[in-house]
Amino acid sequence: MVQWNLAYHANCWGPLGGDAVGVTSITQLTYRTFGDMGQAFEDIARAGYQGVEVFDGNLMDVPAREFTQMLGINGLALVAAYSGGNFIFDDIIEEELARIRRVADRAAELGAPHLVVGGGATRATGIRDADYGKLGAALDRVAGIARERGLTAHYHPHLSTIVEGPEQVRRIFSETGIDFCPDTAHLAAAGGDPAAMIREHRDRISYVHLKGLQREPFAFTPLDRGDVDSGPIVDALIDTGFDGWVTVELDAWDDPLGGAVQSRNYLESRLKLA
Repeated sequence: MVQWNLAYHANCWGPLGGDAVGVTSITQLTYRTFGDMGQAFEDIARAGYQGVEVFDGNLMDVPAREFTQMLGINGLALVAAYSGGNFIFDDIIEEELARIRRVADRAAELGAPHLVVGGGATRATGIRDADYGKLGAALDRVAGIARERGLTAHYHPHLSTIVEGPEQVRRIFSETGIDFCPDTAHLAAAGGDPAAMIREHRDRISYVHLKGLQREPFAFTPLDRGDVDSGPIVDALIDTGFDGWVTVELDAWDDPLGGAVQSRNYLESRLKLA
């Protein structure tokens, strides 16, 4: 039986949003789940996961000592913090990186091994070819910030950014040395084959986000539901020798605990067959 370290993202225990102050102060613009992180951690542990990933806003909302207590009470490890940025605008890049440094400091203080970032803004006038070089340079700086603090940094391609589908993924990873965190639902929604992309970029992958996808109406789903078969994705990770943390996420679900249990049960049964 293949055994992975399994974590769950705390992002569906409330509505997703960000800091309103970030509209006028870029350095304060974080992601946030507007929910009870204590309840989220309790449910994630009850569902059988060993670790948790959180948004940067939720990480910074709680004093480090209190955050450590929440982890300890539930027997969880903090696996990763997720942040992001535009990363292509020269006038604000230093503000964005200042925020990334604060987040990386807190993640390292709490013992997390990973820092994940998404982003790469699409301009109002469309994508400029030079934006990939700007994004790549920014991601190299993120990787350096993480490395200085004992973290591994990962780039997470995301819908609505300049890196969505397979060709854009190839392009950005020719521009930067940062690791690749594949989010299987985002890659599939953008027209990619997540299993094939995992095999293609195997040497860049040391951390993974798994979730299911329903195309119509668009929604993310537990791993045993939706229109994308999770089986070949799991097989690709096994075949390429992946042995790090796998974080399951859902973004939004009416029954967060139930969704976490569904995905945990699916992975447990699938890994028993490997």
